[in-house]
Amino acid sequence: MFKPAVLTAAMAIVASTSIAQAGSGLTEEKVTALKTAWGDGIVKIGAVHTEGGDYRAAAQEHIEQFYAYGESPVLFKPTLASEDQFRGTFDEALSYFVGGDIAEDGGFAIAPYTAVRWENEGTVITGDTAMAMGNYFFMKPDGNEVKVEYTFGIQQMEDGEAKIVLHHSSLPFTPAS
Repeated sequence: MFKPAVLTAAMAIVASTSIAQAGSGLTEEKVTALKTAWGDGIVKIGAVHTEGGDYRAAAQEHIEQFYAYGESPVLFKPTLASEDQFRGTFDEALSYFVGGDIAEDGGFAIAPYTAVRWENEGTVITGDTAMAMGNYFFMKPDGNEVKVEYTFGIQQMEDGEAKIVLHHSSLPFTPAS
């Protein structure tokens, strides 16, 4: 038979475990931090390229850090992809970011850009999955911005890291003249 003190201690352990599990899901702050770091990573790849460094390695690190390739299927529709529209593998994503294996890829991330800013339309979070949509703006060295529409699906992986499992981006619609 449990003594009241033992039962109370056991209930406290269960309660603290539940609180820890509840707090381990995705939050708006975690999603915002991931998006900000993703943008900083794009800027870094371009800077490494401009400085003559190993920009391909920088892009590989970026993809490993932010995308769930190897852990989950990834649905990736890059902005400037029209013939090979979807990049379901790590190597296809790498080609998009730095050029290489796919003929239409000019190396989006080596442009370079000096900053990425976000205007989030909204974020929907359900447990360990989040969807975020809005616009992001890529600042060119001349000060002009390129506006791009984005949707990110983010999932918290088993190791606790949040990674992109869906990335769709496109240029805004331009009506025909």
